[in-house]
Amino acid sequence: MRPLSRRSVLLGTAAIAAAAGPLTGAARAAAKTPKVLVIGIDGALLNRVEEANSPALKGLMAAGVSAPSSIYANPLAPTMSGPGWATLLTGVWPDKHNAKDNAFTGHRFAEYPDFLTRIETAKPELGTLAICSWNPITDTIFSPKVDTRISTPSAEYDEGTTRRAVDKLGTTDPDAVFVHLDNVDHAGHDHGAASRQYLDAIEGADAQVGRIMEAVKSRATYGEEDWLFLVTTDHGHTDAGGHGGSSWAERQTFLIATGSGLGAGVVRHDVKMPDVAATALAHLGIPLDPAWNLDGRPLQQPTPEAFDALRGQLQPPADETGIGDGVIGFTHTPPSGWSVDNSAMGSGGVTEWRGWTFTTDEFWTKAEAGQERESNVRARGVFAVADGDEWHDKSVTGTFDSTLVSPAYPVTGGARATLTYTTYYRHEGSQKGEVSVSYDDGEPQLLKVYEANVPSRVERLALRVPGTARTARFRFRYTGGNNWYWVVDQVSVTAGDGRRSAR
Repeated sequence: MRPLSRRSVLLGTAAIAAAAGPLTGAARAAAKTPKVLVIGIDGALLNRVEEANSPALKGLMAAGVSAPSSIYANPLAPTMSGPGWATLLTGVWPDKHNAKDNAFTGHRFAEYPDFLTRIETAKPELGTLAICSWNPITDTIFSPKVDTRISTPSAEYDEGTTRRAVDKLGTTDPDAVFVHLDNVDHAGHDHGAASRQYLDAIEGADAQVGRIMEAVKSRATYGEEDWLFLVTTDHGHTDAGGHGGSSWAERQTFLIATGSGLGAGVVRHDVKMPDVAATALAHLGIPLDPAWNLDGRPLQQPTPEAFDALRGQLQPPADETGIGDGVIGFTHTPPSGWSVDNSAMGSGGVTEWRGWTFTTDEFWTKAEAGQERESNVRARGVFAVADGDEWHDKSVTGTFDSTLVSPAYPVTGGARATLTYTTYYRHEGSQKGEVSVSYDDGEPQLLKVYEANVPSRVERLALRVPGTARTARFRFRYTGGNNWYWVVDQVSVTAGDGRRSAR
């Protein structure tokens, strides 16, 4: 939790607000110049934005995409501003950028630089600008390569940040802009997220967002520009006030995005924090180099995923009592083409986790907080989990033995291919995870065994397809007792020519 180094009086309720313009469309005109504005509102909760009198932010939501999201907790990193803004601005999670607190000790920003620095490296002719109320962002996260970094003096605070942003947008020609507003976070610390003061702070920030948006739309060249507007936050707040822990409220973030081709009034559940940097880079026409090892992916390029198609089938809790009323998030029914083999599965146990389960981050982490489920950061939307620990919370007979079976993916005989999936595996005792492949539904061949902890990561397993094979089917078998868990998500097969096949 960062120290409360500044205070400010909330802005008056009569501040100007501007709703988003109609920027959606099939594709932007080739003649228009792409530009991006990212506004960070520190410690803001999306549900409180929706409750507030916030016409500027609600205008952006109506004109574009709203994406509620969640972040990590310890041991990956606490829900603090340093790790949060580092993740948003670099496009990678804390296990890569290594900013684990507000001191940034041991950070790896030289290896994983901020998105404005990547812009300067790829297209140095573009203008980059960062103006921040919390100075460590401009002083530490953004590198000296950024054309203009302004750390707002404490006495000026968010009003000074807003005034400077409006001035720069009106008198200069930046191509990529980041603006950070801080007062909502201070209201959360001082009064709690459930307070009227916190709501007032959101309304004050909304007025400032409106002024900044109006400065963009008042530019003489606005008609020839293709602006992408992104609004986000670094963490949430508890009702009583504060953050840094592992509660669902503290782990809340969001992205609001308005721009050409994004659609209007769309709600997305597959978006994560690192996507902010990737989305900004893609809008400016900067290819995402695989060597950058980014975790983010562009919002403009959604990736269809079989498990996410199950969202409409998710059910409320059955045996679990701590998840909360109104929270839906599990099903045992696999997507089309997939199956679950529970023929060797023990009986009894907690209904939600009897064999492989398709679930969400909210549902799974609320089942039992503080057991590192919050570190499952690279899964998105709906994912598959085998959780022997939670299954054992009611009386069981036998052991946990369940196999998730994929569809038959087309492959080319004699060629190379790659099985790719996101995984997170926490190990204990006799537990084991096994991945196998069967070509043309022949005998399964073991590809990989998990018998030690594996942090959240993207797994790529090389395949040598037999000369006559035409299909490949994969099995993910989890066995164990009252041990830990295994997560699998975003399964796809890439042929030797780079073509991706997801089922």
